[in-house]
Amino acid sequence: MRILPGRCLFIALAVAFFIAPYVHGQQTAGPSGTDRNAVFAREEFRLGVQAYNRFSFNEAILSFERALSFRPGEPLILDWLGRAYYRSGMEDTALRQWQAALEFYERGSNEALLLASRIETVWNRRSLFPDLDENARYVDAGRYPGRYDDLTVYRQPTAVLPLEDGSAWVVAFGSNEIVRIDVNGIIRQRQRGPLNGFDRPYDIVRGPDGRLYVSEYHGGRVSILSSRGEWQGYIGSKGRGDGQFVGPQNMAVDEDGYLYVVDYGNRRVSKFDADGTYLLSFGGKTGTFPGFTSPTGIAAGNGSVYVADSVNRTVYRFDRNGSYLGITLSEGLQGPESLRFTSDGRLLAADTNRVVIIDPQSAVVHELGVVGNSRVRLVGADVDRNGNILAVNFQADEISVMTRLDDMAAGLFVQIERIVSDNFPEVTLELQVQDRQRRPIVGLDGRNFLLSEEGRAAGEQSFLGAAYLSDRTDISLLIERSPQTAGFRNDLAVAARDAAAASGRVVSVVSAGEQPFLERSADAAQLDRAARGTDSQYSPRWRFDLGLRLAATDLLPGEKKRAVVFLTSGALNELSFSQYSLSELAAYLANNGIVFYAVIIGNASPSREVEYLCSQTGGSVLPLYRPAGIGPVIEGLKEKPNGTYILRYRSGLPTDFGRAYLPVEAEVYLLERSGRDGTGYFPPLE
Repeated sequence: MRILPGRCLFIALAVAFFIAPYVHGQQTAGPSGTDRNAVFAREEFRLGVQAYNRFSFNEAILSFERALSFRPGEPLILDWLGRAYYRSGMEDTALRQWQAALEFYERGSNEALLLASRIETVWNRRSLFPDLDENARYVDAGRYPGRYDDLTVYRQPTAVLPLEDGSAWVVAFGSNEIVRIDVNGIIRQRQRGPLNGFDRPYDIVRGPDGRLYVSEYHGGRVSILSSRGEWQGYIGSKGRGDGQFVGPQNMAVDEDGYLYVVDYGNRRVSKFDADGTYLLSFGGKTGTFPGFTSPTGIAAGNGSVYVADSVNRTVYRFDRNGSYLGITLSEGLQGPESLRFTSDGRLLAADTNRVVIIDPQSAVVHELGVVGNSRVRLVGADVDRNGNILAVNFQADEISVMTRLDDMAAGLFVQIERIVSDNFPEVTLELQVQDRQRRPIVGLDGRNFLLSEEGRAAGEQSFLGAAYLSDRTDISLLIERSPQTAGFRNDLAVAARDAAAASGRVVSVVSAGEQPFLERSADAAQLDRAARGTDSQYSPRWRFDLGLRLAATDLLPGEKKRAVVFLTSGALNELSFSQYSLSELAAYLANNGIVFYAVIIGNASPSREVEYLCSQTGGSVLPLYRPAGIGPVIEGLKEKPNGTYILRYRSGLPTDFGRAYLPVEAEVYLLERSGRDGTGYFPPLE
């Protein structure tokens, strides 16, 4: 087999249709005979598809535009042109191409339905990582039952702890164990504690160092476990003295790692350090506090400790030393059993048969959803990595998975992002699975995917991996070369060194000067020189937009967990968005899974544009000399959720010696939700 020279290829194609006999399983309408326009269009289209799969989106756009000049209105070219604009961050232009393509596709066809769904999703999307919406309604999307027919999996769950990979630890009070359940409801791990086992475990929380704490109601103690669930030791014992328990139940860990345990039988809360050293207790009757009647849920953070009392239907607030600060909420609850902080500082509560969100500032309670099982007693609730609420139903022996009603209706947003066919008929796909708000869906495996060709299941489908499981990261350093940073060269070097030490790999260092360019940074000495720069590089006409595009583009072929780290004074200039707008830059980063961090050099405040880019990509603004340093935040990139998956299959379609455009479709299923995408590729020329 050999590759035909370009001119010979055109001659060979002179009797072919424009885009193969296969387009999503349908015959392509097109000219026959020796229509040279069809030949030229087909070749440009092939080059565009190949450029797209190399992440060369600008090159792909040029090829698709040239193909359209030969075949105006061809929907498949318009569809691909929209894909290239979308990945380039130009979402408005992408939507126009897709709308034009939709007009040419047959109404109700598979192509039209897929494209209409994509248009609706991109159009309606509002933010990258939204928090719990108090106006949203959550409904049952599935369940993790404790029993399957006559098989008992676990009994009487009392608490749940979501993990970064989408799975969750479930505390099984009735079967004396904790079990880790994946997103498909499959038990992946069981832990029963030390040799003598857990004694009625009740709650589970995680410390900042990853260690787990499990309260044991009958045992009158708290077990310390490793991050993987191996038992390490005990905190406390039965009794009424300091550091002792009578029926420990719910727990919380604050941002400094202090552990708070609700001692139900002693009607108090006890505080310990991370290693289990007893510090203090509070909750007894004082001059201002009436004392606990039935303490249940607890949440600690932002300098406060909130404790729910199920009998009094009240949430009390204390400081971290146990001093009573007043009533946070005294109306609107039916019988709260657990409290958990959400990422935006509100409180998520399991309240009899429903899950509610509480604003501690305004004392407003909003009902998110009600569990519809006839046997209901919710004793715990938390939000998993996919944005679902996991509600612990003690009475029904199950975990209810509750999803936003609009997400249930809309399904999953699936995108085939790249196809590698170099080893055809073996074909590798990279897919991105998100919800309709662009949040990544993690925790999937091979059972969640179905690949097909022309309506038939693809052969030898295999699941190769998921980016959320990887702890490998790439970063690009983008350095502001303005007069404001020229006087902080030592700080720039410190920031570059700290960022490089915290990341997996520095892919590139980009000087954002008047003409941005790549710096040499192969070793520590070169990185130091690159960060400091030379006098000639600093200019009031430095270009942020061009520098950011260059830094981000270098990340595309590498790891899926990736970020641009911008070393900046915080201020931008009038040239910052001369070629690319703020929205286009944000979309370019977000649509390619790139997080944006801004490290502030000096004492200035960041501009709103810089804050916007951070918020839209899941990044943050970091003062260089913050107490904890910038390292822990950049290291946290390893834990960022990522919905990229890699699958492989063996194609059974004829290739026309590599000239045929071959279709492939991917469907994704998760509980009651699904989504799909369809596209195609060109195999190697023979």
